[in-house]
Amino acid sequence: MKPFVLRSLFWTAAAAVVLAAAPLSAQTFPSKVIRVINPAQPGGNNDFLFRQLSPKMGEILGQQLVVDYRPGASTIIGSEITARSAPDGYTIMINGAVFVINPAFTDKLPFDPAKDFTPLGLIADLPALLVAHPSLPVKNLAELITLAKARPGQIFYSSSGTGALAHLAGELLNTTVGIKLGHVPYKGAGPAVADVVAGHVQLSFVSVPAVIGFVRQGRLRMLGQCGATRFQSLPDVPTLIEAGVPDFTVSSGFHLAGPAGIPRPIAEKLNAALIGALRDPVNRRTLIERGADPIGNTIDEHGAYITSEITKWKRVVKVAGIKAEL
Repeated sequence: MKPFVLRSLFWTAAAAVVLAAAPLSAQTFPSKVIRVINPAQPGGNNDFLFRQLSPKMGEILGQQLVVDYRPGASTIIGSEITARSAPDGYTIMINGAVFVINPAFTDKLPFDPAKDFTPLGLIADLPALLVAHPSLPVKNLAELITLAKARPGQIFYSSSGTGALAHLAGELLNTTVGIKLGHVPYKGAGPAVADVVAGHVQLSFVSVPAVIGFVRQGRLRMLGQCGATRFQSLPDVPTLIEAGVPDFTVSSGFHLAGPAGIPRPIAEKLNAALIGALRDPVNRRTLIERGADPIGNTIDEHGAYITSEITKWKRVVKVAGIKAEL
């Protein structure tokens, strides 16, 4: 038999082995512990979501999920570790909105969130509220816009730092409705909220858990919520879209993702486990009580969301001329 015929038969046989092994791998997945990288510090929202959902996900998958903390560089370190891991489903990552915001501030990331990861589902949205100190003479968004147009640059909002989601939310509102709210960055969400409660700053975009207590005490006033739909925990508070700002959504979406190239059947298993954990009545109730809206979308929906969020925040950062160090 001629050498080229032998080589052809060899590669044909090798390809057949690979194709036969792929379904078998998916059928037996998972056969060991799954590592879930948390690229943020312990104790944050990533941690809360992992600890709430991982027991049920592990039950569905038949294997334990263990967290691996790899914080640093605005979650870039842990994200890069994930992107460079073997695409076998045994290393995945939970990350927040910074995952889709970082590309707006640099084109030198060591990975591309839209290309170097397998989307496994959007976990939840920790929606933001636009809140005001009661001393600001406005009771709704329309009154705020009217006042801000009359006092350009004289009304200020706080955030946890330059480039933070609250900062971008304020700039998105500025550019969308043609006002100029001033930005006051703080070193963390705690001080940013404290100064709004104290009346040193008039406004802020803050997650529900951080401010709902102050709202109930009458120390802050809700002007609207920033999701595409009303929060399940605050059904009587209108969205900013309903208040007249078209296409205004600020999502603090939390992502489950793995390295690019995870076989679709394995990715579907991980996605199904996430959705199953989110549909669990106890998990769902706990998340809503903590101010999180459970989502659990499909792989394709999650991929489209990542792309659209990257595009949106790049546009906002460019128009506003925001500079931030990652």
